[in-house]
Amino acid sequence: MTTRILLADDQDDVRHGFRLILDSQPDMTVVGEAADGLTAVEAARELRPDLVVADIRMPGLDGLEVTRRLAGPGVADPVRVLVVTTFDHDDYVRTALRDGACGFLLKRSGPGLLIEGVRAAMAGDVLISPQLTVRLLSGAEPEEAAPSEAGPASPLTAREEEIARLVAEGLTNAEIGAALFITAGTVKTHVANVQTKLGVRNRVGIAAWSWSRALR
Repeated sequence: MTTRILLADDQDDVRHGFRLILDSQPDMTVVGEAADGLTAVEAARELRPDLVVADIRMPGLDGLEVTRRLAGPGVADPVRVLVVTTFDHDDYVRTALRDGACGFLLKRSGPGLLIEGVRAAMAGDVLISPQLTVRLLSGAEPEEAAPSEAGPASPLTAREEEIARLVAEGLTNAEIGAALFITAGTVKTHVANVQTKLGVRNRVGIAAWSWSRALR
C-alpha cells in the first residue's frame, strides 16, 4: 500500500526537497503541501492523508499546535503527524510526543532517516533523531518513557540486549543491521520481540529500559 503524505513547512525549498525524497520511494506519495499551520490542518482534514510531515515554526499555527489538533488526546479521527524540524529544544520534543506525534526528526538527520521515520510511523512505532534520544531520556518523566510495570519483564537474550543498547543510541534499523551484520528486517523482528518482552510500546520505551539498566 502507498503511504499518502501531506507536507507542512513554510520554506518552499524544504517542501520541494522532501517531495523529491518521499516521491522517490515506491510506497510513498506526496498528496499535498501547506506553507502554514492553519492550511496544514485544513488540508489534512480535507485530503485525509496517512501522514502529515510538519515543521515546528510556521505562520499561523506552529507545528506543535498542528500536531495537537490533528493527533492530540481527544481527537475523534486522528491523523498521524511526524515532526521534522531544525529546532531540537527538549520542550518541543516532549510536547510533540505528548500531543500525539509519531516521531520527531531533525532536518539535518538526512533523507534516510526521514524515509525510515515515515515507515516507522506507519508501523505504529516512534522514531526520534539519534541526536535527541539520550538527552530526551535523561530528563523524561516516568510515564513518558518508563517500561510498563504490569508484570515482570521477560529477560532479553544477549542479542536482544545488544539491539536494545543500539536503539538507545538512536540507531535506525538499517544502521543496527549494518553494525551487527544482519538485515534490517531481522532487526525489526528483534525490536518487536524486545517491545513485547519489556511491555513497552515503542523505541523510546526500549531506550528508557536500556538507560535504566545501564546497558549503554
